[in-house]
Amino acid sequence: MFRRLLATTPTWVTVPLRLTLGIIFIAHGAQLVFGAWSGPGLKGMMSFPAPFAFMRPSWLWMAAAALSQLVGGVLVLLGLLTRLGALLLACVMLTALVGVHWGHFFMQSKPPGIEFTFALLGMSLALLIAGGGQASADNAIAGGRGYRR
Repeated sequence: MFRRLLATTPTWVTVPLRLTLGIIFIAHGAQLVFGAWSGPGLKGMMSFPAPFAFMRPSWLWMAAAALSQLVGGVLVLLGLLTRLGALLLACVMLTALVGVHWGHFFMQSKPPGIEFTFALLGMSLALLIAGGGQASADNAIAGGRGYRR
């Protein structure tokens, strides 16, 4: 099972995807968890209402979303357990897309639309499919032989 999680395609295309996605989510996760860059911090994030009524208790789901963004961003950036990190990010982005931003497309809309969230979801899904690629910790741990299942 662990070998399948580390399996990756022998490509360099994933490097700019991983770096971009990782940096965005580490920064956003740092806002949500640590309060960096005028973010709410974990205590503030846990006070927000969950996007769906079935998400109870709300504080638990909001904490999970914040930590998923930070941890998922670190995993994706390093290419370590890339598929797991990408899955965490994809789940958060799908929830945000449908539960928070649905109804408008462009970011300039009030409230902001799905445009950016949709792009991040697509990048997460690409990494979920392809894995970390050549320049990833997954590839190094697997022995650097590219795709193996």
